Amino acid sequence: MNRLIILFVTMSLGLVTATGQKKPQPKPSPQPAASTTAEAPLPRGNDLKNGTEQAQKAAKVFGEIMGTPDKGIPTDLLNKAECVAVFPTVVKVGFIVGGKAGRGVASCRTPSGWSAPAFLEIKGGSFGLQIGGQATDVVLLFMNTNGLKKLVNNKVELGADASIAAGPVGREAAASTDASMSAEILSYSRSKGLFAGISLKGSVVSAEKSDMEGTYGKSVTALQVLAAGNSRAPSEVQVFANKLGEFSKRTA
Repeated sequence: MNRLIILFVTMSLGLVTATGQKKPQPKPSPQPAASTTAEAPLPRGNDLKNGTEQAQKAAKVFGEIMGTPDKGIPTDLLNKAECVAVFPTVVKVGFIVGGKAGRGVASCRTPSGWSAPAFLEIKGGSFGLQIGGQATDVVLLFMNTNGLKKLVNNKVELGADASIAAGPVGREAAASTDASMSAEILSYSRSKGLFAGISLKGSVVSAEKSDMEGTYGKSVTALQVLAAGNSRAPSEVQVFANKLGEFSKRTA
């Protein structure tokens, strides 16, 4: 009998002890570290001299053009544009057979503002009785995402691969036709102090390989650059997108 009592007390004490012990709490699962890929800088090329010069020239040209509201690109059109490309000093030369060529810079809207600058070139030809040369600043407004996609797909033939029209200037925007407003690209030129819309049908726009490689290295494409925020570009070439941001702050 005593043994049964002792056994019962022992089991009761064991049960009380086990009940009083706290159950071990499961360890929290480790949380994955926040990804910083979106903020990572773009690769930096080995020779930024030419890219820096082009970005500075393009920023200067655009600032001068937008500095005269009555004679420049209408602000409402700029705010609607998805991409802007500026080609400082496109040279037109020829004797009987003429052509034009120039290098420029483009930036597109991203969720954080204007993108890192991509470097482009424009080439084209024309036939006719023409003698002499002429230097012209050219600005292209890409008005929708179709124009943007075509821009970064290696080459765009203006007027064939993408519809283009001479853009209205200053207060003329209010009287512009539906035809010009439906174009994927609006084009402008400035020559000898005069700024106006220009027809560039037949010209070809493509990535400028040497400036792209010098600024970002060999493996970076124009598509990658135009999808990246300007803060991810090397600081030397951020001036162009910064200038665009002074006149249009809309994000994608």
